[in-house]
Amino acid sequence: MAHFKQLATFVAVATRGSLTAAAKAEGVAPAIMGRRIDALEERLGVKLLLRTTRRITLTHEGSAFLEDCQRLLTEFANAEASVSAGGVKACGHLRVTAPAAFGRRHVARLVPSFHALHPDVTISLNLSDRVIDVAGEGYDCAVRVGDLPDSSLVSVRLADNRRRCVATPGFLRRHGTPAHPNDLARFDCLTLSSDASQTRGWAFRVPAAKGGHEIAYLKPGGPLDCSDGQVLHDWCLAGHGIAWRSTWEVEAEIAAGLLVPLLDDFAAQPNGIYAVFPQRKHLALRVRLWIDYLKEQYARPDFWSGSV
Repeated sequence: MAHFKQLATFVAVATRGSLTAAAKAEGVAPAIMGRRIDALEERLGVKLLLRTTRRITLTHEGSAFLEDCQRLLTEFANAEASVSAGGVKACGHLRVTAPAAFGRRHVARLVPSFHALHPDVTISLNLSDRVIDVAGEGYDCAVRVGDLPDSSLVSVRLADNRRRCVATPGFLRRHGTPAHPNDLARFDCLTLSSDASQTRGWAFRVPAAKGGHEIAYLKPGGPLDCSDGQVLHDWCLAGHGIAWRSTWEVEAEIAAGLLVPLLDDFAAQPNGIYAVFPQRKHLALRVRLWIDYLKEQYARPDFWSGSV
């Protein structure tokens, strides 16, 4: 801050041509302005101003330095103005990637509204279930659901990702309602096929033999399985069985009464929905604003029910 003050003082004195005039404009004594100029010249090891009792003139070095200082002070003032009083100004191109199903439901619909807030930002959205190399493939940000592997990426938790057992009211009328996770063995359950990634099974928090609770992983079965989660979701809505799905997939249907949540008393702790991005010393404003926007929208309870 002292260095910045010295630069500002130098510009004020040089443009006004007088220590007294510059000091009066700032409301300090001329001697204070003089000491700042002395300190600046000593730090730089060069004479910037030639001072006499009648006038102040710039040296050759001082003239060149004055242009640089004026430019720096102008840029600083513009930077302050751009983020004050709600005047954030982001620009450039933003490259975002997300898992296909989650991205279609809960990322794609936010892209146009974010662009409306920041019209100078252009956006490319990639939806893929492939694990994208964010840094290597030139993406600014990836949205990821579930536990994150160790990596050099920086992550910001945007929301919780809970799993819930669900079924249609009609299925429950025909087959009854499970009261404990172990009861699922009696029901038709819609599961991911063995070549899918959900290898540990459905997770539940159950009482432990020695007190407290533990996580139990069950692998219920049924006549239907599929490697695609959207197909399981559709089968569940059609009344073909009980499914174990993320809240972001089924919250709207639960709110509408199309699906009924089951075994919530045994629900395991949620994992997360994250924004991840490469390690960078200075995160671009458009990326920071995008992450903040996702977090703000995902924090709205009505967002997941589809009413936003």
